[in-house]
Amino acid sequence: MAPKKRKNGGDRLAEYRGRRDPGRTPEPVPREKALPQGNDDTFVVQEHHATSLHWDLRLERDGVLVSWAVPKGLPWSPETNHLAVRTEDHPLEYAAFEGEIPHGEYGAGQMTVWDRGTYETEKWSEREVKIVVHGSRVSGRYALFRTRGRNWMIHRMDPPADPDAEPLPESVLPMRPAEKARLPRDQEGWAFEFAWGGRRTAAYVEGGRTRFTDGRGRAVDGPGGLGSRLGAELGARRTVLDGELAVLDGRETYMIYDLLHLDGHPLLDVPYRERRVRLDGLGLSGPMWQTAPWFPGDGDAVRDAARDQRLPGVLAKRLDSPYEPGEESGAWRFVPVGGSRQAPPQ
Repeated sequence: MAPKKRKNGGDRLAEYRGRRDPGRTPEPVPREKALPQGNDDTFVVQEHHATSLHWDLRLERDGVLVSWAVPKGLPWSPETNHLAVRTEDHPLEYAAFEGEIPHGEYGAGQMTVWDRGTYETEKWSEREVKIVVHGSRVSGRYALFRTRGRNWMIHRMDPPADPDAEPLPESVLPMRPAEKARLPRDQEGWAFEFAWGGRRTAAYVEGGRTRFTDGRGRAVDGPGGLGSRLGAELGARRTVLDGELAVLDGRETYMIYDLLHLDGHPLLDVPYRERRVRLDGLGLSGPMWQTAPWFPGDGDAVRDAARDQRLPGVLAKRLDSPYEPGEESGAWRFVPVGGSRQAPPQ
């Protein structure tokens, strides 16, 4: 299909240049108008930490990168379509751009390349685009179709690349510890955590967005800013986290101590030790959240430290224990410090 005639002498990059100051932004800002080159087969997906985290899909076409902002990223399953907002055409050089767009500039924030590769065109019109992408993180057939104005939807036409992947659960009831007066005798088979005395909270993160449930599995709001910031930290990772909202040093902090779902795979049957190793591997540490420490085989030292910090107690968790949603289990034990009777975390 022949491109529409445009104002500005057919300069497809006029809008792009008009939004950017080449003296301030590190983005490529070519002076000349775009000319067709290449094979119309380059695609890139860039992760854009702007005011709101989103992913930019760009397809080489007639000398420019035709671009859509996709707030939740490319869908991994044909079961769900994602919004894709058509933005201005970008220069071909943008396919390699990574960097910080300065505050006050259009699109301010960090831009990184999330995936790139080649694509084939099955259909290209003003209202519908069908492509087959070949990247290192995403591949398969996708369709983009226009709904209204600049708003489009993107749909995965192929089955999920991972046929065993599962969607995030709507809600997971927390596993609860049994209260005991003493630490386990065979401490080598256990790990020990601090009991933070906070509100039990699960976090469900997908497409850079976060929702929360409480100790009864009911939807709740997190502290202002926690959801969006935690979502931006995890980016495209799909996770379910378990933890507590606790007040530490006068500030409410989400203390994360378990990982129940990761990238389409439930981890409830995975032993506690392996879940904790995978959680540590996510590197979650931010202004409003922390990965809680755990100490295999060192319960007495953790109990003494909990007493010194005036925390309610210690949680002992068997290293080989699965996660039992909604159950009170002896595989987890809450031991109050000093033998005091304090409520275990719910």
